[in-house]
Amino acid sequence: MEFFRTVDIHTTEQIIQEVIILEKLETMTNELVLLDQIDAKSAAIGGIWGEFTLERSTINGGLRFALKECPNALVWTITTGYPPSINSLMIHLTLNRIEKSEDFIQEVEEFLDDHSKCIHSYLSESPVPNVNKL
Repeated sequence: MEFFRTVDIHTTEQIIQEVIILEKLETMTNELVLLDQIDAKSAAIGGIWGEFTLERSTINGGLRFALKECPNALVWTITTGYPPSINSLMIHLTLNRIEKSEDFIQEVEEFLDDHSKCIHSYLSESPVPNVNKL
């Protein structure tokens, strides 16, 4: 299954990779809680779906996050610079399932809505130069 959100903020791959870090997780979502940061690329997190290891990796265009132990192989990317919204930030979440319950789908939709709003606020208020001024 696939889910998308477009965040109307102009940024760059470099800014995404520099400022969207695990230690700031709780400023970028109200749905996940940082339990323990293992290193710069992984952390123990908790949320509505339980406790998981969250892995962060750089990719072309931004970042990929994965819930390592998730039985649905839940992964999302945060990227910019590519169609259909090359001047916006794109969040793309996938699951390795064809179908899920309506309740679970609603939880995913709520996570993405919250994450989109929090990332927009975080980047808008960030002292990083050039966000929204590119």
